[in-house]
Amino acid sequence: MMDMKIASYNVNSLRVRLPLCLEWLAESGADVLCVQETKVQDADFPRGVFDEIGYHYAFKGQKSYNGVAILSRHTIEKIEYGLPDEPHDEPRLIRAEIGGVTIVNTYVPQGYLPETEKFQYKLQWFARLRKYFERSFEPGDALLWVGDLNIAPAAIDVYDPETLLGHVCFHPQVHEALNNVMAWGFVDVFRKHCDKAGQYTFWDYRMRDTFARNLGWRLDHIMATVPLAERSTACTIERQLRAAERPSDHAPIVAEFDWP
Repeated sequence: MMDMKIASYNVNSLRVRLPLCLEWLAESGADVLCVQETKVQDADFPRGVFDEIGYHYAFKGQKSYNGVAILSRHTIEKIEYGLPDEPHDEPRLIRAEIGGVTIVNTYVPQGYLPETEKFQYKLQWFARLRKYFERSFEPGDALLWVGDLNIAPAAIDVYDPETLLGHVCFHPQVHEALNNVMAWGFVDVFRKHCDKAGQYTFWDYRMRDTFARNLGWRLDHIMATVPLAERSTACTIERQLRAAERPSDHAPIVAEFDWP
């Protein structure tokens, strides 16, 4: 058994945030960093930089939008991309096995507006994800589901739940969709360790001083099957990265485990 530190971070452009990522990896000693919104096509992924610092990598991306990657100090095995039966999906899911644990890293569609087809696509994406877990795993497996899920699960996870209710990331239908996936057999690792309000991973660029005023959302998550959740020893949000120079609008979430 060994200690493992697993992080999830929507970087909102890997190449822009690369210096920040490298500095944080060096300081934190994270074993695995799951990244979303890399916004880089595969040919331009910065392989050499991660080779230099001894991290393995798996990635799937496109130019300017979406994209997911897994960076690991340990060997990455059994890499798969995307949900089944949808070859034209955007690059939003990557799966890999590290040290006997499977990690599914996702960038869930945002949804745009509730009255649009994009919102229906978001709901359908969650339904497909539930079927994916049912077909591919058992609830007793050592499995992590991480990423920017574009959902604040409860009132405690947004700065103004009354006003924001009905937003595509804080909507009753989305909550139902998330709960359907969670009911398969996942535990919210952050909420296992922290029940305080005001704990956020996202602060919108488009509003003034949202970070300074802590007008945030908890959209980034680390979910674990019960056997793995029981081995979690801590889960924190690295909010200082949101205050860094040229930050993403998200901060990393980090969980620590006694790895099987």
